[in-house]
Amino acid sequence: TAESCTGGLVAERLTRVAGSSEYFEGSVVVYSNRLKTRLAGVSEALLAEHGAVSEEVGRALAEGVRERLDTVYGIGITGIAGPGGGSEEKPVGTVHIAVAGPEGTRALRAVLPGDRERVRWQSSQIALETLRRQLLR
Repeated sequence: TAESCTGGLVAERLTRVAGSSEYFEGSVVVYSNRLKTRLAGVSEALLAEHGAVSEEVGRALAEGVRERLDTVYGIGITGIAGPGGGSEEKPVGTVHIAVAGPEGTRALRAVLPGDRERVRWQSSQIALETLRRQLLR
């Protein structure tokens, strides 16, 4: 996983299960743009053009972490968990979640209600459900 607004919550939930070392390789928390570039391979140009909270960056996070960790699947999450940081175009609760795998990358956008912890939890749930659906294909 390459997680921004969830701060490693998806990785925590995956590793909470005994035996998770059978399917989970690792994770990076890329809260800053500098680390999105350095650890997940997101280009500075992409960040400048679309902003950190965008479908393009969500996709790049998923694809970049998949490539850099050499895994079958990669999950990328970026968003605005709040309480501040939102705008009219990207309100608090806006998240972009992507799962990259052998069949391509599936990305989605959601605007989630609730406080910071609820947005983070719902984001992690959507990411895990998206991965589950990819695995069932």
